[in-house]
Amino acid sequence: MKKSRFTEEQIVGIVRESQAHGVTETARKHKVSEQTLYTWRKRYGGMEASQVTELKRLQQENARLKKLVAERDLEIEVMKEIAAKKW
Repeated sequence: MKKSRFTEEQIVGIVRESQAHGVTETARKHKVSEQTLYTWRKRYGGMEASQVTELKRLQQENARLKKLVAERDLEIEVMKEIAAKKW
């Protein structure tokens, strides 16, 4: 995944600026496309910087837990296959 030039806090600030001054002007000022600003607005629209940080932390935790569950499911399947072969 490509790393953004902007931090989440900066993105929240840019989104707020776009709501106050308009998308076209803000996009030109920060050298991003208008479509990027609309995407950011959809994702970070009503959030504060601290909420964005918490969202990122929760997404990382969720990814870690999904990986653990997948590994556990794989182990269970292997154990079932071994048990089936013994009988």
